[in-house]
Amino acid sequence: MKKLLFLLIPIFSFAQKSKPVNLFNGKDLSGWEIFGTEKWYVENKNLICESGPDKGYGYLATTEKFKDFELTLMFKPLANGNSGVFFHSDIVGTKVSGWQAEVAPPGSFSGGIYESYKRGWLIKPPKEIDNVKMNEWNTMKIKVVGTEVTTWVNGKQMIYLNDPAIGEVDGKIALQIHDGGGIRVEWKKIKIAKL
Repeated sequence: MKKLLFLLIPIFSFAQKSKPVNLFNGKDLSGWEIFGTEKWYVENKNLICESGPDKGYGYLATTEKFKDFELTLMFKPLANGNSGVFFHSDIVGTKVSGWQAEVAPPGSFSGGIYESYKRGWLIKPPKEIDNVKMNEWNTMKIKVVGTEVTTWVNGKQMIYLNDPAIGEVDGKIALQIHDGGGIRVEWKKIKIAKL
């Protein structure tokens, strides 16, 4: 009986994490939906977002919803570079509900978690661990399991948050461009593994 249990444990563990899949194919916006009038397009196999004429909020959201996952991506903040990665989100027009992992210039709490139109900042990483580089590629990992969220930027853990509200819903992954104009961010290697 012990041998049987020993054999089942690795099979069960393996089933807990799916193989990572690309959310962005490097060619077009298949599998994504634009919200707002800000610009989203593909250039040199990278995903570009930049301010449009309205200088408002804009979102590029997956058509699929996700509950528990590990998301990895690369981002390059250019110009202002204020953006974010929403999860468990729902969007109507340009009003979003859900939680955002901040993507911003150095010293602006990248990896922190913000809840739009509700509680605001839930947790900010200490400024002294900020390691975002302007005009260069940075890596971000976001892991969401039940009520728990952990983020990493360039391999360094930024935050750990346990919030019961996060575990109550699923939702779309959405990239954000902030309002105000003059913003440009590039993205690539956007992959997700369901947990």
